[in-house]
Amino acid sequence: MGELIVGLDIGTSKICAIVGEASRDGQIDIVGIGTHPSKGLRKGVVINIEATVNSIKSAVQEAELMAGCEISHVYAGIAGGHIKGFNSHGIVAVKEREVVQTDIDRVIDAARAIAIPLDREVIHILPQEFIIDEQDGIREPLGMSGVRLEAKVHIVTGAVTSAQNIIKCAQRCGLTVADIVLEQLASSESVLSQDEKELGVALIDIGGGTTDIAIWSEGSIVHTSVLAVGGDHITSDIAVGLRTPMDDAERIKRQHGCAMSGLVEQDETIDVPSVGGRKPRTLSRQILTEIIEPRVEEMFSLVQQEIHRTGYEDLLASGVVITGGATLLKGMPELAEDILGVPVRLGMPTGMGGLVDVVKSPIFATGVGLVLYGASHEGNRFFKVREENVYSKVKSRMRSWFGEIF
Repeated sequence: MGELIVGLDIGTSKICAIVGEASRDGQIDIVGIGTHPSKGLRKGVVINIEATVNSIKSAVQEAELMAGCEISHVYAGIAGGHIKGFNSHGIVAVKEREVVQTDIDRVIDAARAIAIPLDREVIHILPQEFIIDEQDGIREPLGMSGVRLEAKVHIVTGAVTSAQNIIKCAQRCGLTVADIVLEQLASSESVLSQDEKELGVALIDIGGGTTDIAIWSEGSIVHTSVLAVGGDHITSDIAVGLRTPMDDAERIKRQHGCAMSGLVEQDETIDVPSVGGRKPRTLSRQILTEIIEPRVEEMFSLVQQEIHRTGYEDLLASGVVITGGATLLKGMPELAEDILGVPVRLGMPTGMGGLVDVVKSPIFATGVGLVLYGASHEGNRFFKVREENVYSKVKSRMRSWFGEIF
């Protein structure tokens, strides 16, 4: 077997482990998938470690059986309302009149030298562009001549405790977390094409507990945010509106749900179980749609406000790509197009081989994306939350400075 890369999507409604194998020609083949309903998360954040650990174990065991291997390292996704992304800028002088790797490292260090509260952790530093002596739009500055190097970066931070809880849950299952990856960044890897990222596109990943947004322009991420609404809100609306248990509401949503009343025939009916031993009822499917449609409209209105707030709405030449389990509702792309006023398509995972038919669904966008992210960042680092041994960190930093001077 080749190099195995495992993506662990720890979501509010399901936990999904996807095993990818790097083939000789550089393609990633999906060789194993395990999913298990998620217990112990709320709005993307761990609220019950024991329940989350059990769900992760079940998903990982299923993936191990299918792939015929043992899983030890995973790339874990992180989401939740605590995630904050912002843009930053750093400038350094180029020492040797030619940009070397240490200059690039220094300018990214300069860009990240901002006050971050103690309870937050930097999850990603994503370079957008480099500027050498006022010449902008440079992607790869290595080896170029110049005296002044600037970097524009997008920094993603999250609550230290949330990152620690994800690592803790994985470690209790005997897994090492190779890296923690922002979920919409992972989804972008699997559902967006390079042309869309260059032209400008917004990715909207609607999961169970959160809606994750990533805006791309000129090939790099310019904005990330997380809204605390998701598919579970639709389910609870159905449960309250139809007076039916949550599990039945979820099943009704998946089987009969539709986000646009215009797509439902007037005479269609559905059977609805009642609460507390009462008899099941037969209701019009139109009633179900009238419950779902306002909630989905509200979700896309919040997304539109968020995009408008960032000021990037004019950059979305490729429109919007929606993905995530909740987008499987019939009529979702059409309603999104009406509200957002731009072309909208449903994003399916692409760019891999193997069990393509099994993972070709928006549900697996993040899981497949984590595998693709892991493949392109293999061997970069192992994620540690706030290294305890500050002394050794300072020593290694000083050694690298003195190495540069002498």
